[in-house]
Amino acid sequence: MWLCNSSIGRKVVMSVTGVALILFLTFHMSMNVAALFSGEAYNLICEFLGANWYALVATLGLAALAVIHIVYAFLLTMQNRRARGAERYAITTRPGKVEWASQNMLVLGLIIILGLLLHLFNFWYNMMFAELTGIAVPHDPADGFAYIKDTFACPVYVVLYVIWLVAIWFHLSHGFWSAMHTLGWSGKVWYNRWKVIGIVYSTLLMLGFLVVVLAFAFGCAPSLCCCY
Repeated sequence: MWLCNSSIGRKVVMSVTGVALILFLTFHMSMNVAALFSGEAYNLICEFLGANWYALVATLGLAALAVIHIVYAFLLTMQNRRARGAERYAITTRPGKVEWASQNMLVLGLIIILGLLLHLFNFWYNMMFAELTGIAVPHDPADGFAYIKDTFACPVYVVLYVIWLVAIWFHLSHGFWSAMHTLGWSGKVWYNRWKVIGIVYSTLLMLGFLVVVLAFAFGCAPSLCCCY
C-alpha cells in the first residue's frame, strides 16, 4: 500500500520498472542490429523467441512491467498536477533549470504508447500472436526479417518510427538519471555523471534502432545485399 499511495513509492516503482525496460531495449536493439548483417541470423533469433513457453513468460513479464510503469507514471503525473493546483496556470515560462523532457513527460509518454501499439501491430501481431492463434499473415511468423523489410519499405512507417524513437530518446535521457537519483545512487559527485551517462547511453541505444530503420528504408543494409 505504501508503494501505491506515496509519491516516493511511486517514483521507486517507476524507477525499477524503467531500468528493467531499458535493459530490455538494450537487448532488443542488439537483436535488431543483427538484422543489418544477416537475415538468417535474425530469423534464428526470432525462431528462438517464438511462441515457446519461456518466450511467452518473458513477454507476459515485459507486458506487466510496461503496464505498471505506464500506470504509475500517470498516477504520479496526476498527483503532481493536483499538488500544483491553479499555480501551474500562472506560470507561462519554463524554469531555466527544468529540462524540457521533464516538463513534457506525459506528452512523450503518450507518443511512446502510440508508437508501441504500432510496433506491436507490425511485428508482435504478425509473429508471436500469429503463431499462437494460427491466423493468416503475409509471411512465416518466424520470418522477422521479411517483416522488417516490409515495414520500413513504407515511408509513412519510417517517419512514424523516427518520431517514436526521438520521443523515447527524450524520455530515456531524463528518465535514466532520474531513476538513479530516486534509487539513491547519485550523490553530489554522481548526480551530473549520471546525467551524462544517461544522455550518452540513450543516444547510443536510439541510434542503434535508428540505423536499422534508415538502413532498411534506403535499402543499404548489408543483409539486403545478400538477398540478391
